[in-house]
Amino acid sequence: MKPFLKKIIVYTTLGGRNRAGAKDILYSGYRLAKGYRELFISAKHLLKDVLLITLGIFSASFGFKGFLLSNHFIDGGATGISLLISALSHIPLYQLIIVVNVPFVILGYLVMGKSFAVKTALAIAGLSFVLATVSFPDITQDNLLVALFGGFFLGAGIGLAVRGGAVLDGTEVLAIFLSRKLGTTIGDIIIVINVIIFSTAAYFLSLEIAMYSMITYMSASKTLDFLVEGIEEYIGVTIISPHSEKIRQMIFNEMGRGVTVYNGKGGYGKSGEKQQIEIIYSVITRLELNKLNSEIEKIDPGAFVVMHSIKDTRGGMIKKRPLKH
Repeated sequence: MKPFLKKIIVYTTLGGRNRAGAKDILYSGYRLAKGYRELFISAKHLLKDVLLITLGIFSASFGFKGFLLSNHFIDGGATGISLLISALSHIPLYQLIIVVNVPFVILGYLVMGKSFAVKTALAIAGLSFVLATVSFPDITQDNLLVALFGGFFLGAGIGLAVRGGAVLDGTEVLAIFLSRKLGTTIGDIIIVINVIIFSTAAYFLSLEIAMYSMITYMSASKTLDFLVEGIEEYIGVTIISPHSEKIRQMIFNEMGRGVTVYNGKGGYGKSGEKQQIEIIYSVITRLELNKLNSEIEKIDPGAFVVMHSIKDTRGGMIKKRPLKH
C-alpha cells in the first residue's frame, strides 16, 4: 500500500477509533485493508451525494427561473415563503432562499445532526449561487403548464437533494421538531404551514395565483414522493401455510426472490391449540404480485397471505434480476 494512501486511511478512517496515540501506533495489514474498504465506501457515497445534490440544485433552479418566478407562482414550505416575499418585496430570490432557510439549517443541526446541517447549508448556498449566476429561458406563459412543470422540476430538485442527504426546503425539519414537541403528526404540521402560506398568497397576490400555486405544490409534492420513495413499489408478503416448504421453494426457484422463514405458533381453531408453524416472509415488486398469488393458489388455496406496501429496500435479492427458466 502506498505511504500517502496509508496516511490518509490512518488519519481519517482509523484515526478516530483510538482515543490516544491513534496517529503513532502501527496497524496490521488487516486493519489497513479494512480501513481502505471503509474509506472507499465513504468516498463513493459522498461522491454520489454530491452528484445528487448538484442535479437537485439545477433542477430546482430551472423550476424557479424557467417557470415560477415570471408568473409569481409559489410553492409550499420554505421555498413558498421565499417566493411569496420575493413577489411582494421584489427582493431577489437568491437572497431570500438563504435568509429564510438559515433558521431551518440551525434547527436541522439540533434535530438531525451535524452532517445533515452541513450538507443542507451547502445545498442551499449552491441553489442561491445558481439562481444568481445561471440564466434559464422562460419556457411558457401558459398558467397551467407553469404550475405543473414548475412544480415538477422544483419537486425533482428537492427530491434529488433528499436522496443526497440534504434538503432545499427546511419545512420538514420544522415539522419533525414540532411533532416531537406537540405530539402531532408531521403531515398535520406541514398542512397547517401550507394553509397559512396559500391563504397569505390569496390575500396579497390573488385568489387565482393561490389556486395555481396549490397545483404547483401538488405537482412538486408528488414528484418529491416519487423520487424519495423509489421508482418501484415493493410489497412485503407474509404467508402462513402447512405447505410452507413448497411455497418457499417456489418463491426462490420460480420467482428468484429471497425468503425469510420464521418459527411461530398458530392461535386459531376451535381447540385453540398452539401448533408449531412456519411463517414465510418475502419482498416482491408490484408487477410480480399477480404471479405470486397465482402460484400460491396452485400450492395451497387456503393459505393465509398478508401484504403491505414498502417504500424502498436495500440489500438482499429484491433488486437483482429474477431467475430465468
